[in-house]
Amino acid sequence: MAALRRIARERGGWWHAYICPAHGVELDHGDLLAGVFPAGGARCAHGCRVDDEAVRGAWTVLSHQAWARHLRVLAHRGGQDAEAVARLVEYAGLYAELATDRHGEAQTWMLRGRLFHQALTDAIWAVNVGHTVSTLAERGTEGLAVLLPLLDDLERAALDARDVLTGQGQLASNYTAWLNAAGVSASRAASAARGREWDGAEQWLEGENGLYAHLRVAVAEDGWEWEGSTYYHGFVLRAALLALRSTDPSAIPADVVGVLAGMTDVLATIATPGGILPALHDGPYLRDPLALEWLELVALAQQLVPSAALDAVAGRAREELGAADDGLDTLLGGWFAGPPLPERPAPAPVTVYPVAGYGVLRAEGIHALVDFGPHGGSHGHRDKLSLYLYGDTTPWQPDPGQVPYAHAEFRDLYASTEAHPAFRVDDAEQAECAGTLLGSDATSVTAEVTTAYESVRAVRRVAVGDCYLVDLLTVTGQEARRISAQLRPGTSLDVQVQAAGPVRTTWYGDETLHGWHTHTAGLPVRPMTRPGPGPADDPQRTRTRVDFTVEAEHVVFASVYQAASSGPAVTDVRLDGEELTVELADGTTARFRTEG
Repeated sequence: MAALRRIARERGGWWHAYICPAHGVELDHGDLLAGVFPAGGARCAHGCRVDDEAVRGAWTVLSHQAWARHLRVLAHRGGQDAEAVARLVEYAGLYAELATDRHGEAQTWMLRGRLFHQALTDAIWAVNVGHTVSTLAERGTEGLAVLLPLLDDLERAALDARDVLTGQGQLASNYTAWLNAAGVSASRAASAARGREWDGAEQWLEGENGLYAHLRVAVAEDGWEWEGSTYYHGFVLRAALLALRSTDPSAIPADVVGVLAGMTDVLATIATPGGILPALHDGPYLRDPLALEWLELVALAQQLVPSAALDAVAGRAREELGAADDGLDTLLGGWFAGPPLPERPAPAPVTVYPVAGYGVLRAEGIHALVDFGPHGGSHGHRDKLSLYLYGDTTPWQPDPGQVPYAHAEFRDLYASTEAHPAFRVDDAEQAECAGTLLGSDATSVTAEVTTAYESVRAVRRVAVGDCYLVDLLTVTGQEARRISAQLRPGTSLDVQVQAAGPVRTTWYGDETLHGWHTHTAGLPVRPMTRPGPGPADDPQRTRTRVDFTVEAEHVVFASVYQAASSGPAVTDVRLDGEELTVELADGTTARFRTEG
């Protein structure tokens, strides 16, 4: 089959266009190393075949990126150096032919690239090319001098794009991290091909627009990249770690090491024990290329800041990839020149990120996150006070993620209040707004939002019980409003209304979750149940949605969740005014106030 492989001869477009216009799913990639767009059009999982200029351009992006990754793995494995060099020479000719200026077909909002619509896409491709050449040079492979024009052009393109970006005052952009990584990768490779010591640290790492300066402004004091998105947080961290190939950690400024360690801690903290990384604020929900990115990131991070929690993330990524795992994570051994930092301590039962606006709570068998922070940078969702629920390996109530951005309608759907386990008033969307942390302790987090709806205050208190999780959502207006508390399962869900007592829910998956749901006494709350779109990897898959809805000036929605594996079992849940009582089968009783 290798003889049938060839590099595409066209410039790439915008990969986000690789999506079915009817069903909102990313199209099947086919054989990306074939270099030829799928005959008859790209396949959709629901039977469509899609073929237009934007989709062809998106496929070409994916093909070029797959080739760059393939060459990087090929160089690492050894024994096929001649093949790797020949393909790199082919790319050098293609780049010289096609990438002579910035891409004229890019959308106006983009930082335009040369081989692709986006300079960001160019940079990701260039990082893999540069590392391929560096690996070959370290092994003493001959014939690399012919690649110097390509490497020099890649460094120059990264510098030009970075100058445009920083000239616009966007040093904190996630683009900047990758442009710096591309500059480091290309210039290191060029130095290695010339047989010289690398002298680009001032330009790409230490200078006023270098990687270190970027990290200092892009990452908040609580360790989160400023956009508050799991995907973009990992995106920036991965670029930074790739840029630091062969660097001794002791040579990195202490504050920058602290930033990298803090960013790694964030991922270790939000990850479930079974390795799920919640897709907070605008990342893909499930995607094979994303699983490869997590594998690579964990392999890099474990060498700098060991974390047992991230081992589970890597294990889950391998399971998602199955046969698609191309061994990319195995080529990163010895990436850093010095010893790793000491392993970080395990996360506490409650962790709060006050700047990003997340609270992470671990009850027995339940991993929960409450979202109260800023709107989310350039990738915000209207989801204040959402509550996400996971088992070790089950996404009972996940952040639903996001589709590729070229599908405007589904992108809007998954950014909406309707799509999230948040609250709504008068069936309207929340405003783009920020919440406030009211308080936290060793077992609870309490947050409020006052600007999601005019003259409405909402407070959510989430608390860890002995073997269960308590959720208390209080919504207050100046007059009667139609108020809804939303359940948005990522798994199958059963709902049972009882003749007396709480509504019961059962959430399925690898693990089972039980829920008890009650509310302020005397209010006619309707537990409206209907089908709705599931997580964003397939908008056509339906899940059972529940809206607890009432017309009122003031209402408390109280829920208790218990994993089926935990015990003793919850036997009674009662809300008396602003106090919730939970009773267990062993006779234990606990009480929780709505605002602590």
